[in-house]
Amino acid sequence: MSLAATTPAERTTWLVLVAISLCHMINDIMQSLLAALYPLLALEFDLSFWQIGLMTFAFQVTASLLQPVVGLVTDKRPMPQSLPVGMGSTICGLLLLAYASSYGGLLAGAMLIGIGSAIFHPESSRVARLASGGKFGTAQSLFQVGGNFGSALGPLLAAFIVVPLGRPSVALFALLALAGMVILNRIGLWYGALARASAARGRERATHGLPRNRVIWAIVVLAVLTFSKNAYTASISSYYTFFLIDRFDLGIVPAQQMLFLFLAATAAGVMLGGLIGDRFGPLVVIWGSILGVLPFTLLLPHVGLAMTGVLSVLIGVIIASAFPAIVVYAQMLLPGRIGLVAGIFFGFAFGMGGIAAAVLGVMADARGIAWVYQACAYLPLLGLLTIFLPSRARLAS
Repeated sequence: MSLAATTPAERTTWLVLVAISLCHMINDIMQSLLAALYPLLALEFDLSFWQIGLMTFAFQVTASLLQPVVGLVTDKRPMPQSLPVGMGSTICGLLLLAYASSYGGLLAGAMLIGIGSAIFHPESSRVARLASGGKFGTAQSLFQVGGNFGSALGPLLAAFIVVPLGRPSVALFALLALAGMVILNRIGLWYGALARASAARGRERATHGLPRNRVIWAIVVLAVLTFSKNAYTASISSYYTFFLIDRFDLGIVPAQQMLFLFLAATAAGVMLGGLIGDRFGPLVVIWGSILGVLPFTLLLPHVGLAMTGVLSVLIGVIIASAFPAIVVYAQMLLPGRIGLVAGIFFGFAFGMGGIAAAVLGVMADARGIAWVYQACAYLPLLGLLTIFLPSRARLAS
């Protein structure tokens, strides 16, 4: 049975969308704990910036390498029950982060969390599209906003639970992940029933009529846009607390609270991106997001603490709105390849973010953390490549 044959439910299944978004929140809370733990781990294990970057690299590139493979396989053969298996891998990673006695153990924990992410994202993105009832942008945003909200909660949970109680308290979050496994098992039953019911409808066929080379070029452009977004986001999620501590002499807890503001803003931006994309088309959102954020990224390294907080919120909202639009646009380019699209873009996002984090860590060691933010401010200029994407009318023809 080909999962490409599975068509969306006729009506938007909001309960499933809320449930998969909740599980995305749980998944990304676990992921964001890793970045939020960096200052604590740096003190306990005497880590340099490049070692912190390598941990991000281990997590994100593990996810990046596996996600397209998972997407390809599940496009051909549905695996509804792979969703709780992915969360189980995340639980194992959390336990390693809580109790590892060496840097190698920390790396292994980061990689297990990456494997869990690789299994979770392609299939859960497909669930969101199947439950959308045709509201693809809204469904993708609701799914993604759960992840962004989870990413925003991670630093707060680290600040108020892990920092006071110590690193072993990370193991407490395995209970939350266990609850996620139970929910994902129920979602898997719904997903499997829908797949079986629609298996006889045939493969979804491309309708845009674009030549193969044009589609490949458009996917490459979208991948570069994703890189520009995630490389900048990686500079915030991995090093923002260090930037604030270095520049404004903040403590770890206030710095993590500032990181929460940015990550919460990205959650709002993701939701807005999907809603606007359903109304005006994904290209409008991509243009506005990638280029609209440039003035604010250029200002960020040169302002005071209060304005840094304001700009962080604006940057988070604007830059995050692009990703659901990019995913929906890619699904339009590759109809019937939902898992592959999710694997490429969630995986590419993780992988490029990991590579950027590792490179930025080396540069921060060599030239200072402030230089990193001055250099990254120009990344949104890559958004000019959007001019090479086919118009919405061309895709609909």
